[in-house]
Amino acid sequence: MTYPQVLKQLRAKANPDDVTGMARFGIHPGKCLGIRIPVLRKLAKEIGKDHGLALKLWASGLHEARILAGMVAETDKTTKGLMEAWTKDFDSWDVCDQVCMNLYEKTPYAYEKAFAWSKRKPEFTKRAGFVLMARLAFTDKTASNAKIAEFFPAIRREAMDERNFVKKAVNWALRQIGKRNKALNKLAIKEAKHLAILDSPSAKWIARDALRELGQIHFQ
Repeated sequence: MTYPQVLKQLRAKANPDDVTGMARFGIHPGKCLGIRIPVLRKLAKEIGKDHGLALKLWASGLHEARILAGMVAETDKTTKGLMEAWTKDFDSWDVCDQVCMNLYEKTPYAYEKAFAWSKRKPEFTKRAGFVLMARLAFTDKTASNAKIAEFFPAIRREAMDERNFVKKAVNWALRQIGKRNKALNKLAIKEAKHLAILDSPSAKWIARDALRELGQIHFQ
């Protein structure tokens, strides 16, 4: 499927009513078409992997085109440079999350970027670091407990960031670590209790939310 054909399909699937709804969730409506994720996933399946197309879709600047780019990009052609360039362009939580889940976490650079981006200042770059941590804790079944536990210092360091999309991603990462197995659950609960005593509304919120979920999990 060619780039013009894909753009034509995207515009045909546009839903102005959904654009209004997206704005309420912090997504800038300027370049949105209002296409829901399941529709984009179906289109991505029809297209298949096409890295050249992904690059063109990203360059378009369209919100949904960028989400679709992450779905059709080829992992083995995704370089560190491309990841840095695309992440620098992140301007919404859903583009950030979808690209991390559909592309970045499958690259050999996922752990490296998770740690690096967690230290960066821009809101959605920092969020990307913690989204990767959350996803790797869930999907990387080969990782040892020790490897996943290396995320805890970053969680502790950034838990006091009061920005909404950062603190929610930090919370997500902590909860996913704690849901991985019994040993990590204990460590995540311990970390949450440490955050609870910090002089930070964000850290306290992360702690309360994580403890509410993690304390109810029972492992075999």
